[in-house]
Amino acid sequence: MEAGEPDQLIPCFGFLKWTCFPDLPASTTIKPPLIFAVHNMKARYPLLLSIFISLSILVLNGAKFPAPPEVWKDYDPDQGDFKEEIVRQETKDGILRKESYFSAYVNGEEVRVFCKYAVKAGAQKAPGLLNVHGWMGGPAIDMKYVNDGWAVMAHDYSGINKRSDYTQYPNALAHGHMEAKKMGHQLIYDRMPDGSQTTNPKATSHYLWNAVQRRALSYLLAQKEVDPNRIGAKGCSYGGTIMWNLGMDSRVKAVVAYFGIGWINYYRDRAVWMHNNPYREPVKTPGQQLYLSAVAPQAHAAHITAASLWLNGSNDHHGGHERGCETFTKFKPGVSWDFAVQARGHHNTEKLGDNCKLWLEKHVLGENHFWPKRPKSQIKLDAEGVPELRLTPASSTEIKELQVYQCLKTSNNIARFWRDVDSVRQGNTWVAKLPVMNVDDYVFSYANIRYKNDCVLSSDFEAVIPAKLGKAVATDKKSDLISAGTGQWSNVGPAEGVGGVQGFRPLDNRRGTSNIQFSDPRWKAPQGSKLSFRFYCTQPQE
Repeated sequence: MEAGEPDQLIPCFGFLKWTCFPDLPASTTIKPPLIFAVHNMKARYPLLLSIFISLSILVLNGAKFPAPPEVWKDYDPDQGDFKEEIVRQETKDGILRKESYFSAYVNGEEVRVFCKYAVKAGAQKAPGLLNVHGWMGGPAIDMKYVNDGWAVMAHDYSGINKRSDYTQYPNALAHGHMEAKKMGHQLIYDRMPDGSQTTNPKATSHYLWNAVQRRALSYLLAQKEVDPNRIGAKGCSYGGTIMWNLGMDSRVKAVVAYFGIGWINYYRDRAVWMHNNPYREPVKTPGQQLYLSAVAPQAHAAHITAASLWLNGSNDHHGGHERGCETFTKFKPGVSWDFAVQARGHHNTEKLGDNCKLWLEKHVLGENHFWPKRPKSQIKLDAEGVPELRLTPASSTEIKELQVYQCLKTSNNIARFWRDVDSVRQGNTWVAKLPVMNVDDYVFSYANIRYKNDCVLSSDFEAVIPAKLGKAVATDKKSDLISAGTGQWSNVGPAEGVGGVQGFRPLDNRRGTSNIQFSDPRWKAPQGSKLSFRFYCTQPQE
């Protein structure tokens, strides 16, 4: 600040630490009232904002934020009458189907939860499966599992009131409705509806959805056909996101999460990508600190007891590829976990084999399915200084196919272009060259390994800056050829124009097509260049 008379005096309260005031030790406590003098009128507003933000964050600096077990220690999902109301029920083609409402009790309020249930008629001691929908979704029974002998329940937690049947949140818990904003309310994460910082994790929408989910599990266990000792769960998209809380529930033997794994609040919202170069972490607000400690899916990792499988697309918008993989490093020893990530997949897992079925049957039913140990991988420099992935999978005699992938630079997983890379087997290790264009920026790599029983595993996400490994050399070169045929264009099929010109056509006129290949530095256009298309039409266009 410049010398002179102060323009304004600002009373502030809080704790100060070294990063804000280097002339004070980190443990210094400033007792109110504390007065700051602001001298520079032109710079006043940024300075005021900086002071207020810093102090609001520092106020909670010594606080111990709760972990998920502390948040859930007094919640009993079995407490209270279900007050079951059967809306419709029938037995047809040997399958009992039931749609009903039951009561869940959260924060002293009653929620009427809508759900669907299906099981083979006359079944006894059937394994139970909770099937959890995604964002803005609704309950759906996975009949593949019903036909295999499972008792399947799917509940609604989105509360979309445009449907004939939906979960009914009371006004005090209206933030449970995923369309809360349209109803004059607001979803609650790290901030309350009035803009203040969240101070109670039980006030969040995420807590509410988790509580309803645990109550739905109790309702599944209450069905006479269900074996309470054989229970699994799977969730898709946001259903995967809330699956990690259920993984702490001792009643569940195994969970499978599609896509959702956390790392959204703060990390995705503020683009705090794990491999930003250089890496920066903006200061967290108190609400964010609380949410990340007590509520966020990844905070549950160290407390999960269920065997946990994550199925994802490398470019999915949820928590990011590599942060999702890192989640499992927090699991307790002895808790089974694994993951598979479909390259170039967004909300796609169709290339990940029979993983979900194999996992649930192995860990819930006790089937003796083959499941390999985790592969080992590392990026090193070869003798010429070219990066290479060295991959050693387990049970190599059981491998059906193996594919290595490479990506350059892109820190945001949603925008990455993953190249297929050829590999050469050397004993039980596969080696794939990873040519780069800049030795001072990241190269990423991982592999998918498909086994003979259609189990697919992904290796760890490897990321290195080649120059930090030694005398690295850049051998990759720019290319003007974007793709041949349909190439990497999304949602297209091959087409032939006049004179035999080969091209492609969008399969969905509303979605059109896109090509993520442009995010790869290899195909970055030179300055001043243009991309043009030639269109062929079967009739004149207006």
